Amino acid sequence: MNLEKYLTITPEIQEAIKSNKPIVALESTILSHGMPYPENVVFAHKVEDIVRKEGAIPATTAIIGGKLKVGLTADELEIMCKGENIGKVSRRDVAVYLATEKAGATTVATTMMIAAMAGIRIFATGGIGGVHRGAAETMDISADLQELAHTPVAVVGAGAKSLLDIGLTLEYLETMGVPVIGVDTDDFPAFYCRKSGYKVDFNAKDEKLIARILKTKWDLDIEGGALIANPIPTEYELDFDEMEGVINRALELAKEQGIRGKETTPFLLKHIKDMTEGVSFASNLQLAYNNAKVASKIAVEYAKLS
Repeated sequence: MNLEKYLTITPEIQEAIKSNKPIVALESTILSHGMPYPENVVFAHKVEDIVRKEGAIPATTAIIGGKLKVGLTADELEIMCKGENIGKVSRRDVAVYLATEKAGATTVATTMMIAAMAGIRIFATGGIGGVHRGAAETMDISADLQELAHTPVAVVGAGAKSLLDIGLTLEYLETMGVPVIGVDTDDFPAFYCRKSGYKVDFNAKDEKLIARILKTKWDLDIEGGALIANPIPTEYELDFDEMEGVINRALELAKEQGIRGKETTPFLLKHIKDMTEGVSFASNLQLAYNNAKVASKIAVEYAKLS
């Protein structure tokens, strides 16, 4: 595998990898396709600051100039946040974007790929993609699930996005052998809400135990990653029934406008934000900050074991 030709890692992160320092991978789709400019610039810097405050090193990923970027300069971060001609890149798109030198923002699946190539084990995001509602007809299932099944990276998120079919998403993860570990919770979180009505596979009371579980899994060469389900802080949680009503209205709108494929999630999130008068967006920010904090703590504990 000729990784050196395509993979660019900042000197700080290279040194951290060599010295076994804790590192947390971060995606860029949330910057280019999930938030308006310049609020996304503020968010990007704050997330990186949170990771550093907890004793880890942030590694934001992207595809720029025919390279898989692990760690972005301030200028590169600005490019991703402005979002001009920035594609949304999943696994299927990676080779196309590298070969054509198009700029792309990394989804959960692609960030996992790049993190694994660089030797980074912990990744913080908002929430994973999964099985969409109505997937029996549309077959709309996120590539995130297959990536979790095969790529050795732990994804810390507030469960799955609540606009998905969470029950089927968890069934899929079970079939693919992906452990779903709750951060001091028995309940699987639904993004804006702390509970979805479903259970996690295991309730880990602290980050030290989570790190030990991950180390054991990978010591045994058990394929794939893990989903670390970290509930949104209580003070920022939204009402589950109210959000269900909003989501269903947004889904109807998407159906009416013929929105499909990778455009679906950004479309739904934008309209959910509008329908909740920005309240959902504020919650989205807070859950992402909380995930970065918890992921950093896990990365610190994991580095001690390695």
